[in-house]
Amino acid sequence: MDGAAELLFYVNGRKVIEKNVNPETMLLPYLRKKLRLTGTKYGCGGGGCGACTVMISRYNPITKRIRHYPANACLIPICSLYGAAVTTVEGIGSTRTRIHPVQERIAKCHGTQCGFCTPGMVMSIYTLLRNHPEPTLSQLTEALGGNLCRCTGYRPIIDACKTFCKTSGCCQGKENEVCCLDQGINGLPEFEEGNETSHKLFSEEEFLPLDPTQELIFPPELVTMAEKQPQRTRIFGGDRMTWISPVTLKELLEAKVKYPQAPVVMGNTSVGPDVKFKGIFHPVVISPDSIEEMSIVNYTDNGLTLGAALSLAQVKDILAKVIRKLPEEKTQTFHALWKHLGTLAGAQIRNMSSLGGHIVSRHLDSDLNPLLAVGNCTLNLQSKEGKRQIPLNEQFLKKCPSASLKPEEILISVNIPYSRKWEFVSAFRQAQRQQNALAMVNSGMRVFFGEGDGVIRELAIAYGGVGPTTVCAKNSCQELIGRPWNEEMLDAACRLILDEVSLPGSAPGGRVEFRRTLIISFLFKFYLKVSQILKMRDPARYPSLADKHASALEDLHSRHPWITLKYQNANPKQLPQDPIGHPVMHLSGIKHATGEAVYCDDMPAVDRELFLTFVTSSRAHAKIVSIDLSEALSLPGVVDIVTEEHLNGVNSFCLLTKPEKLLSTDEVFCVGQLVCAVIADSEVQAKRAAQRVKIIYRDLEPLILTIEEIHLGGQEHFYMETQSMLVVPKGEDQEMDVYVSTQYPKYIQDIVAWILKIPANKVMCHVKRVGGAFGGKVIKTGIMAAITAFAANKHGRAVRCILERGEDMLITGGRHPYLGKYKVVEMGLLKMENAYKFPNLRCRAWACRTNLPSNTALRGFGFPQTGLITESCIMEVAAKCGLSPEKVRTINMYKEIDQTPYKQEIDAKNLIQCWKECMAMSSYALRRTAVEKFNSENYWKKKGLAVVPLKYPVGTVSLAMGQAAALVHIYLDGSVLVTHGGIEMGQGVHVASRELRMPLSNIHLRGTSTETIPNANISGGSVVADLNGLAVKDACQTLLKRLEPIISKNPGGTWKDWAQAAFDESISLSATGYFRGYESNMNWETGEGHPFEYFVYGAACSEVEIDCLTGAHKNIRTDIVMDVGYSINPALDIGQIEGAFIQGMGLYTIEELNYSPQGVLYSRGPSQYKIPAICDVPAELHISFLPPSQNSNTLYSSKGLGESGMFLGCSVFFAIHDAINAARQERGLSGPLKLNSPLTPEKIRMACEDKFTEMIPRDEPGSYVPWSVPI
Repeated sequence: MDGAAELLFYVNGRKVIEKNVNPETMLLPYLRKKLRLTGTKYGCGGGGCGACTVMISRYNPITKRIRHYPANACLIPICSLYGAAVTTVEGIGSTRTRIHPVQERIAKCHGTQCGFCTPGMVMSIYTLLRNHPEPTLSQLTEALGGNLCRCTGYRPIIDACKTFCKTSGCCQGKENEVCCLDQGINGLPEFEEGNETSHKLFSEEEFLPLDPTQELIFPPELVTMAEKQPQRTRIFGGDRMTWISPVTLKELLEAKVKYPQAPVVMGNTSVGPDVKFKGIFHPVVISPDSIEEMSIVNYTDNGLTLGAALSLAQVKDILAKVIRKLPEEKTQTFHALWKHLGTLAGAQIRNMSSLGGHIVSRHLDSDLNPLLAVGNCTLNLQSKEGKRQIPLNEQFLKKCPSASLKPEEILISVNIPYSRKWEFVSAFRQAQRQQNALAMVNSGMRVFFGEGDGVIRELAIAYGGVGPTTVCAKNSCQELIGRPWNEEMLDAACRLILDEVSLPGSAPGGRVEFRRTLIISFLFKFYLKVSQILKMRDPARYPSLADKHASALEDLHSRHPWITLKYQNANPKQLPQDPIGHPVMHLSGIKHATGEAVYCDDMPAVDRELFLTFVTSSRAHAKIVSIDLSEALSLPGVVDIVTEEHLNGVNSFCLLTKPEKLLSTDEVFCVGQLVCAVIADSEVQAKRAAQRVKIIYRDLEPLILTIEEIHLGGQEHFYMETQSMLVVPKGEDQEMDVYVSTQYPKYIQDIVAWILKIPANKVMCHVKRVGGAFGGKVIKTGIMAAITAFAANKHGRAVRCILERGEDMLITGGRHPYLGKYKVVEMGLLKMENAYKFPNLRCRAWACRTNLPSNTALRGFGFPQTGLITESCIMEVAAKCGLSPEKVRTINMYKEIDQTPYKQEIDAKNLIQCWKECMAMSSYALRRTAVEKFNSENYWKKKGLAVVPLKYPVGTVSLAMGQAAALVHIYLDGSVLVTHGGIEMGQGVHVASRELRMPLSNIHLRGTSTETIPNANISGGSVVADLNGLAVKDACQTLLKRLEPIISKNPGGTWKDWAQAAFDESISLSATGYFRGYESNMNWETGEGHPFEYFVYGAACSEVEIDCLTGAHKNIRTDIVMDVGYSINPALDIGQIEGAFIQGMGLYTIEELNYSPQGVLYSRGPSQYKIPAICDVPAELHISFLPPSQNSNTLYSSKGLGESGMFLGCSVFFAIHDAINAARQERGLSGPLKLNSPLTPEKIRMACEDKFTEMIPRDEPGSYVPWSVPI
């Protein structure tokens, strides 16, 4: 076996040759560190977020075709790229060359906010357009199923996608049907045209045309290599691993004989995560490359044979063609597989993962194996000894040696038989999220009736997610053979299967009763589906389904998102260059889309730079008996390990009330607490050394994880950019530059100065932008920055620290869970009443310490929790009084001029207006009737409708926390530089443009730095634009006043003329601006004060549909009306509202933190923790602003909207509550219904009690140790 140690591939049209490649290197770090292509981002490292999406192109010499597909760079070993072309976001366009239409449109459609996810979004769309220049909206939304965004709520990204769609066929609608993109349906009034309001945020006429002929061509050299170069096995050897790429089947079989324990890797979607997250190491990896026998597609008399090396995306396309070509009775298994493949993972993983790899991995939650098992599929194996065929059955799935692959064997292909007449196959799955989420339970079911007499001849049922691997209900199926297909058979089948497919109370994954219920709920769905088909085929023989059962077979409401917006036009009297009131694109939008926006970890490495990684506690409450650092320090490249003893009495810092320890080497109080920090020459070396630090604990009591009953669980920030920092010693005067992704540079400056025992004027903290924060980049960020600075100062070298996603979620806290009453104190108390006037309100709050990581601010800071509790009270009052919740809300709402419980005066007329307009815009009365009619006609599907008001307080509570400063320079060429204390807030430029009466193109906004703006307050609380904008306004007015004599002398001059004239007359062209803060105060002794400057009012109405058998739900429609004052930038304000709403919807429905009974966080990444994806956007979303209202105290009468929309997501929660109520009432269940948030599929299903929930076995409390503890 000859080896070729030279790796050749292309990146963005340029040849890359690596002579000594390390097989452990993934494409993502190679692009970022070696090639300095930093547009491809690290978001999770496991293929779950899409931030690292690139396009891979390969030429097939047999078909003579080039295949372009999206892939996750974090999972691609570079050794697998031989002969491939990689295209990154930099390769399709840049501001230095030309911008690609995809980049332009996603920016101009306002599809970027923090911008960290944008390059991945761009590459997913771009790759689809390379394959389908005129895609349907279905194809585009499917292409983005593997990309997550935490900021935008996806609407503007969908808008950008629509501009590429064909005008017809977007919804694949049939003739005479209404197009999904048409307006004026579902009872929503058309928006009026005219000068007062607008409903578009961009103009399509501005867009560059998409010209497929201008795209980067596939390198001709790679075509020549594939067709003419002699094929030979390639071997790449590293320090620890050898990578073998056979190119013929013979060489592959020889390699497997030589290395029988080596895994066979195709897409690395199974082995890769095991290596990264489980620490599994393989000294040899075998990766077949373009072996023809493993990529076959053969049609035989008995079925379809598919090569094991085909990707799941290729399999899906093949199945779609087969389904169209063959009669329905032959394609039952194919159709079920095709349907499952549509929701399995994201497009990137489907294009990387191979059919054979998916089968052989035999994961417990495999979506395909249950189906392949019941479909009588067989596996074609081969070794040097010859060929053999084995069934894909229970023995194979259990890895029984006699029925599995031998170590030297390779899976070559898979045979999938045609289905027969009177044979029916179905697949079912339920996950936390509709797409790109592992199934909690899935199933494949097949029945064969022989001659169609309704008597079972063959029955096969298999489940995933209910055991260590796929479980086949073989004995139950055997028992049912010969029985007629009727309800007696169904009842017997449910009992038999529950006995056979047993799930212990302590089963991994938890949700045991829910999963038991799904086992028989899926069976019931299969029974109904088959019964319906039998009736259609032979109406005389088979009875009709009961009307109430028909809805169980229908999919949840589904259509492409239809979105409308309504906002007030800018004042026609304002100057043409004045941007206030216009939907202006994000200042960095184009740079986000081209990958040129620089985030903390995108900064080039400093000479002799070190990397720091943290060692964290693995116990929730324990005494550290000893720490052994010797093995870690002995590893090559390790420079130092910082412990508590090194910090010389500066191991704690106080930000608010009580000091917090930086490192703990004595006693730990939660899993994830920082113990020590490893410093090494590289990230790889630092992380290896961290794993070698040996800590011996002695567990302590008590271990407190929860306190009583929770109304609303916690929430992870899940900012796309993890905690990132780079500290660079300046080399003299003890100066230190700290580049960090934070919301609070002043705090970083203070804590670094404290730990280094130097004055704050020696520490310069710089923040250009953050890749999302939501309140999560303050306290823990400061602690980690301080330790990183200590290491940098000690060794006189730059130190970088970038957390992995799992580390970030483990170390940093999230949103506070609220208990049966509520938990967090001051801000929660002040926000408790929401929109209601409670004449008698008494609130007390206690902050409770547990053995979990300390929580922190998260968008809304207390309001989403207290608001939900208040709205739950409203629901309970309505139920007890026999009134509708809307009636109770209306009765108790603030009316006009009123007082809050803390005696602050409030004018609530805009609250009432928002409520009334939302009720009208949503056609609430008509739709309430329609919902009730739907519910009366459907037993297993229910709809719910709910509307909630919003009164969100905005302010800083104290005067000191509201002060802000700005610095504005005018240069002699007439250009202007603006800096202020806010983090990445473009409004500073808008303000300068209006005040100085100059176009935006003349003004540049610098990143925030303690060097230019000292003592800046935290960026958060929806006041950043207010406070810093007023400071910029003050600076600009100061400058304009100085320049008035100059301008009056030459009114027709340019800014360049005026700046030069001012300079000649020795007039300063630099000014500071200052805003001292709102006159806020709160007396906590009396419970009275004026803590808030103003209130944001709004209302939201949501309609949902739930599946009572599975707990799945779909948000059908949401209408939002907001009082925004006078919008400075409608595009930004609408984006903030939408993004907050979708994030709130996630908080209340799917985002669930799971901890072990020992306090270990299970949900440490996008695979376990689900935030809303593009599939979760409401099918209809309508947003409307009230007419502008005046507020002389705020910036141009605008209102801060960053957080308020979060609470409106609870309208979905209460709509689900309404649907569950309807189900329970129909089932005769009375009494109060208490539902805790988040309303996950598990909680929805178990609240819809029926004969199946009653049938399942239940474990006695205390008889088992649960897998997880709800937090």
